[in-house]
Amino acid sequence: MTIVPVTSADLDAAEVSWFAALCADDYRFLGQPDGDLRSSWEHCSNILRTAEANGFRNILCPSSYQVGQDTLSFVAGCAPITERINMLAAVRCGEMQPIMLARTLATLDHMLKGRLTVNIISSDFPGQREDSKYRYRRSHEVVEILKQAWTRDEINYDGEIYKFEGLTADPAKPYQTGGPLLYFGGYSPDALELCGKHCDVYLMWPEKQEDLAERMKAVHAVAERHGRTLDYGLRVHMIVRETEAEAREYADHLVSKLDDEYGRLIRERAHDSISLGVSHQARARELADQFGYVEPNLWTGIGRARSGCGAALVGSVDQVMTKIESYKKMGMRSFIFSGYPHLDECKYFGELVMPHLKTCSLPHEYGRVPETTPPTPLGAGERK
Repeated sequence: MTIVPVTSADLDAAEVSWFAALCADDYRFLGQPDGDLRSSWEHCSNILRTAEANGFRNILCPSSYQVGQDTLSFVAGCAPITERINMLAAVRCGEMQPIMLARTLATLDHMLKGRLTVNIISSDFPGQREDSKYRYRRSHEVVEILKQAWTRDEINYDGEIYKFEGLTADPAKPYQTGGPLLYFGGYSPDALELCGKHCDVYLMWPEKQEDLAERMKAVHAVAERHGRTLDYGLRVHMIVRETEAEAREYADHLVSKLDDEYGRLIRERAHDSISLGVSHQARARELADQFGYVEPNLWTGIGRARSGCGAALVGSVDQVMTKIESYKKMGMRSFIFSGYPHLDECKYFGELVMPHLKTCSLPHEYGRVPETTPPTPLGAGERK
């Protein structure tokens, strides 16, 4: 299996992140809306605080147009109520004028004292369908303008979409010299080019390990062509229990009330529902066995009612740890986990697995390189 060179010097540690369910994506039974779990400031900020208390080093704050809350407003609100955890803010390129976006992200980075990371997204806007090449061209230009605004005193840019001349960028400099780390996920050649040329962490959705290895190899070749190296990450759901039997039983319980037609509607309402990455998640479900497992401990049942990341690691603590270690040996250093309900599964993972993991925040080429000693997770009796 291909092992890809990694940027992070501390090869024993990994960035372990959780997920803030901003996009109304939280269930006790998959596909069954639950009023207590709907996207709200109270619920989602509680998930974030719980993730920090359990030692997670970052948290993905996703973006959606149809449902949920505004990502950047949420991140700003969470800055004063957190101390250690980084925040991975999803940003849709073109949604905001790029120089104004640079200022907004720089402001957030100061509010967070350098704890901001950014998930770059290239997607359609509500009611629009744009050519994929145009969207990725726009994303290229947005990222290039962000980097100018964050590193220069004057912005001069002559692109196909954006043109600026002699614009001052003061005081739009982030807390982190050079700006926050940029995370990106995508499968098309244009997506790999954007990540390999401009971003820092390539994120993948769960598939068979040999398929993930090939994906890492492909984007590594692009980055190498641009004289760069990347870190690699996996976004996957999590069901971990003391025993495999308990974990598999809970997986079955989670989909026990799922209506597949309603699940299809949930998948199709997402703006990424026709993307190449989503088609690969669907393919994994097709290849799975009668119980939904496409390889040992990788269960595709989540994708029956979710667009995007559609599989979960299901197993005992030892099995989940073994799986994570095998991903690390492939070269992955960033993991974004989640589970249903997000608050409960955060506590399970925090109690059962986090004490066994050495965690870190990914190093930054220019700025702050956080310590690798993980905060001690709260014990079961200490939870608030």
